[in-house]
Amino acid sequence: MIRCGNTRADLPALAEAAAGGDREAVAELLTVLRPRIVRYCRARINAHHSHGCADDVAQEVMLAALTALPRFRHEGNGFDAFVFGIAAHKVADFHRGRTRDRTRDRTTAMAEVPEVSDDRAGPEQAALRAEQRQQMRRLLANLTDAQREIIVLRLAVGMTSEEAARVLSSTPGAVRVAQHRALEKLRRLLQQHPDSA
Repeated sequence: MIRCGNTRADLPALAEAAAGGDREAVAELLTVLRPRIVRYCRARINAHHSHGCADDVAQEVMLAALTALPRFRHEGNGFDAFVFGIAAHKVADFHRGRTRDRTRDRTTAMAEVPEVSDDRAGPEQAALRAEQRQQMRRLLANLTDAQREIIVLRLAVGMTSEEAARVLSSTPGAVRVAQHRALEKLRRLLQQHPDSA
């Protein structure tokens, strides 16, 4: 059994052991990947949806990755690219599904209203968070798709430039340059229009 100590350094070896059927390696792999996948999904699913939606998508990503794990071969860009490729597809599926649901504009009748505790933020906090998310979306809309993906992977998920490069089939230097340009563009936008951001 491989002990990775929740670091990403041993992720390829951990993935290989998990693919070989090591149950403890599977559990440890989930422990390492889950927070990163949740952050990625939350960053990619916009503010109109709750964190619950993003967490559900993250769960789908983890299940799909575990299902595909025995077929994974350590070639090419590595395990990060494999898992975040699955995540990108699941997030896209979520957005396509939401678009279809909105066009149908249907409701589902329920026999009973479920009892749910309300542990959400109060109205003021929710309004502030919604406004912050809206401002962030407006800012990020000024970036290219590639720049947005790099910002999400580097800042929201916390990947190193090497990890992001593997996911994006790029080089670490190209990722750092693109991130720098994206952040400079966002700084200029904030300086030019501080109130409209």
